[in-house]
Amino acid sequence: QSTVCEKIMELLGQNEVERRQRKVHILSQDSFYKVLTAEQQAKALKGQYNFDHPDAFDNDLMHTTLKNIVEGKTVEVPTYDFVTHSRLAETTVVYPADVVLFEGILVFYNQDIRDMFHLRLFVDTDSDVRLSRRVLRDMKRGRDLEQILTQYTTFVKPAFEEFCLPTKKYADVIIPRGVDNMVAINLIVQHIQDILNGDICKWQRGAMNGHSRTYKRPFPEQVESGSVLAAGKRSHLESSSRPH
Repeated sequence: QSTVCEKIMELLGQNEVERRQRKVHILSQDSFYKVLTAEQQAKALKGQYNFDHPDAFDNDLMHTTLKNIVEGKTVEVPTYDFVTHSRLAETTVVYPADVVLFEGILVFYNQDIRDMFHLRLFVDTDSDVRLSRRVLRDMKRGRDLEQILTQYTTFVKPAFEEFCLPTKKYADVIIPRGVDNMVAINLIVQHIQDILNGDICKWQRGAMNGHSRTYKRPFPEQVESGSVLAAGKRSHLESSSRPH
């Protein structure tokens, strides 16, 4: 899902914009992993801690941060070190934006958080692709292959089937093949461009006046009227996919 979000940012040209001036930001659920106890951290270093379980995330902090973003506030997001499995002292500043892409493996699991989003995306990638990407990623983080595969079969795959896959039903749009599906990605990019240009608001007004045919836009059935983000004039797109 992070690859899809990065591709969207690239196509929108937002990667070339200074962070404070960006109209679109990416926020990762991984930033909200809980601070581990000494015992939990020891297990994590051995690959024996389940980072794919819903309880691994600080949902209260996540909800508060997203709420502040919705209200147009500048927020500080935790920085997580995946090598030491710890939250660092420094934070990442996220400035107000028109669109925020929030990505993660369990972003649909908590209802309070799930209900904050206007468009929910599920990136559906083949299991072999997910495993190969995970192996390459974790080896770059200094983990050996045996530990990676053991963690995958013990925690990642079972957690995906129990917690992540069932949330697919909450998705408004499913993207098969992930970043290789440029047709779907281009439609989402166009949707975001419509938001940035104010065309989505026009579509909503037209629909309320019985003239929805005048404003045809990608995915109009996913645009919610009476948006919880209206006060802050922000719009969020959520991307969820199989663990990687």
